[in-house]
Amino acid sequence: MQLNSLTDQSIPFVLAKLPDPVVPGESCPRRTRLQIDFVLLAIEALDLDASEGMLAVARELELQKIVKNRVTLWRLRNTNPNRRFNQRRPLSLEEAKALVAIACYLARQLTVPIRQLLLASDQLKTQQLSPEYHFGLANYLTRFRSHFRSRMNLRRTGLAVYTSDEKLNELALNLLGQLLFCTGTAGMQRFWFSLFDGEVE
Repeated sequence: MQLNSLTDQSIPFVLAKLPDPVVPGESCPRRTRLQIDFVLLAIEALDLDASEGMLAVARELELQKIVKNRVTLWRLRNTNPNRRFNQRRPLSLEEAKALVAIACYLARQLTVPIRQLLLASDQLKTQQLSPEYHFGLANYLTRFRSHFRSRMNLRRTGLAVYTSDEKLNELALNLLGQLLFCTGTAGMQRFWFSLFDGEVE
């Protein structure tokens, strides 16, 4: 993986931790845009105030020039090609870094509930019980399915697999695992690299 070093002093400190992968046009591949939005969707299913939280974190991390307001955030997330209201524009590396920083910061704040839900899921699987037997997990999965179905264009070929509750639950739980991954040591950097695995020269 070839990486370009960031030297521009105008770049917010938190983004300077994330190097630039060498990608065509210095914009994010399709899979990267999709994955970032899905992770943010999982955060919204975990935290009812996540939308406001994303804007608050943007201010705290001094990312207001990139994520100026709710409309800007909506436009950035709608670069996900599977969104109902997909914005036919690229997502720059700087914009992607800002979204990743916000997601990882919020994930760290939600570390305890993330761990609790993953533990509950494992215990239910061991006992061969459905998620409905755990109130918190059932609520998370219900909200995730609702968000996904209301915001994604389910006619897209890539989303055909997510027509059932079971497949959406599986995706939601996988995203919880990714969020936990983001909370660890150097989690933001490791998550960032994972978004371009196989996509760079």
